Amino acid sequence: MTDVLSCDVREGIALVRMNRPEKHNAFHRELSSAVSDVIDRLEADDAVRVIVLTGSGKAFSAGADMTEALASLDAGARGDAMAQAVVRVARCAKPVIAAVNGYAFGGGAALACACDLRVASERASFRFPGASYGLVVGGSQLPRIVGAPKAKELIFSARVVGAEEAERIGLVNRVVPHEALEDATWELARQIAEQSPPAVRWSKAVIDAASTVEKGIELEIEANRALRGSPEHVARFRAATERVARNEEG
Repeated sequence: MTDVLSCDVREGIALVRMNRPEKHNAFHRELSSAVSDVIDRLEADDAVRVIVLTGSGKAFSAGADMTEALASLDAGARGDAMAQAVVRVARCAKPVIAAVNGYAFGGGAALACACDLRVASERASFRFPGASYGLVVGGSQLPRIVGAPKAKELIFSARVVGAEEAERIGLVNRVVPHEALEDATWELARQIAEQSPPAVRWSKAVIDAASTVEKGIELEIEANRALRGSPEHVARFRAATERVARNEEG
């Protein structure tokens, strides 16, 4: 579809692959727009019953493109394009499965949590570092997946969660060998695609309503609207961006 995103539809299943491996599939404006646009298109396509979202290279997604986001903040803009893409995935009426092929940090972890199911490679890891740079990341989705106390631990501490722990606490549905990730995810998607599409969509709507997902999404948006661009956020985000840049140079 674009240089930063591909989409292959077969057997009622759409495989959407984020394709910025040199940037660890970090979301800039183009990728954010591409993800939202492809979800719009696939949701409207009656031939598509299930959507699989995965990354290329070593990462599912490293989150927002920090250099672009910092430049946006310095210019007085919101810098929240990725957050909008995550919300679009969360609000998709059709089932979305994350095939987590590597690390999912920040907005990448939030994106995985916005999906209905998560199949993880043994190489996958997760981190919710929003509190370390002055934002709320994953607060609306993580509690319904792992429970409130565990969600608070992971968000408050911003520590890394490996694949084995992620499966143990219910953050992912299953962990598979790295080489088997796409086949295992495709088989799960195929099983879902064989069911009644209206029944699956309604089941998703009922389960999401029962776990008050929408209210959490709205509050997370409100929280980050208040936090984003504050002196605390800008200072912490700038320091984090500089650390990432130094690590890439090293």
